[in-house]
Amino acid sequence: MNSTTSESAIRDTKHPERLHQHMAVRWDRMLEQEENPARSASISVRASIVGRVGIQLLSSGTGAWRVRSAMNKIARALEMTISADIGFTALTLTCFDGTESFTESLSLAATGVNTHKMTLIEKFVSDFATKYADKKPSVAHKELDRIQKQPGNYNALMAGFAAALACAGFIFLLGGGPVEIFGCFIGAGAGNFTRKKLGGRRWNAIATTCLGVAAACLSYVLALFILGLFVHLSPAHEAGYIGAMLFVIPGFPFITSILDISKNDMRSGLERLAFALMIIFSATLIGWLLAMVFGLHPRNFLPQGLDLGALIACRLLASFCGVFGFSLMFNSKIKMAATAGLIGAVANTTRLELVDLSQMPPAAAAFIGALIAGLAASFINRYTLFPRISLTVPSIVIMVPGLYIYRGVYNLGLNNIGVGATWLTRAALIMIFLPFGLYVARFVMDKDWRMVD
Repeated sequence: MNSTTSESAIRDTKHPERLHQHMAVRWDRMLEQEENPARSASISVRASIVGRVGIQLLSSGTGAWRVRSAMNKIARALEMTISADIGFTALTLTCFDGTESFTESLSLAATGVNTHKMTLIEKFVSDFATKYADKKPSVAHKELDRIQKQPGNYNALMAGFAAALACAGFIFLLGGGPVEIFGCFIGAGAGNFTRKKLGGRRWNAIATTCLGVAAACLSYVLALFILGLFVHLSPAHEAGYIGAMLFVIPGFPFITSILDISKNDMRSGLERLAFALMIIFSATLIGWLLAMVFGLHPRNFLPQGLDLGALIACRLLASFCGVFGFSLMFNSKIKMAATAGLIGAVANTTRLELVDLSQMPPAAAAFIGALIAGLAASFINRYTLFPRISLTVPSIVIMVPGLYIYRGVYNLGLNNIGVGATWLTRAALIMIFLPFGLYVARFVMDKDWRMVD
């Protein structure tokens, strides 16, 4: 390989002066001498297909169980056995075929959530044995190229609107009124627009999270200031700024972390949990610092003044809007997002009414809400191509106690250790029971999930 070719393989085409820290894998180079069908190709070529499916599925945000299941299905079609060690952004794969074995390690420069790409890869996996296994390996790699290069379904403006819709619904469910909804719509829209734009420039997760939250909080304050020029506003409306930054809740890594740990995929689970906590505390730290600058306090919201019937109807609508918005943020198609929204509307409203009407502890109600979402998603998964996790995670992200987490960090920052610890303990209980509800639903509906090899 000459120096010019080597250089082009590792340079960033948009920024030619910068070399990749994570070099791009030239999958096409492995296929230059391979003319046999994929099923009878060399072990290294077959391993490249299995590994590429795994790393692409990992890049879409799903957990180790689903990644391993997909790689197993491809390996069986290629008449190999595999052993895989899967993390959050990397995997090591060893393929065995008789007396031969081949090991490869693959890693991601960054990870995200893309439910549409997840769906495309799962369709590829389900069709592989009949459509690709008996054709040249290049055919499979060309399809994987097409999936990898699939553009996002929504631009930065649409991503901002999705976050605005999600957080507007979220803040109503927390107890906010029209003023808070308006402020959160403006703030979250500006914040996620900023985050999406910076992500397109390949800024890392900490930077995009912090600057996105800062933009959201500043936009909320500005929106309230402008609104206050025309109408009198109570200081209690300041509390809504918390809702403007809830679009950064790392639902996928957190939920999949607990599910992976429950299946003994400890490496993947702990890495995902560490990433989720890093994002949560980065966001709350920026929110707290800006609250100090502007003198904002996490007060209780003003009464919404709705009777029971109107409150339930509004909660159903707000839950649908919130879940629908989060699902769009995860790059779901409209039909998938609407399906997740309907599941979330029922599950989350049930959770809230259990707390209000039966005085059930919030953690227990969160378990039941997540269980309902998991059972519904498992049922729908049997009749559609929608991945189960693409329906469940958006449905329960809106149940994550972002307000509790923020109040905990806020009080810890003011050295109110007892109050802060109380809020964080309440948040931790709810956050533990949410994935546990999904685990039980999966245990009931999926016989493979409840078995151990």
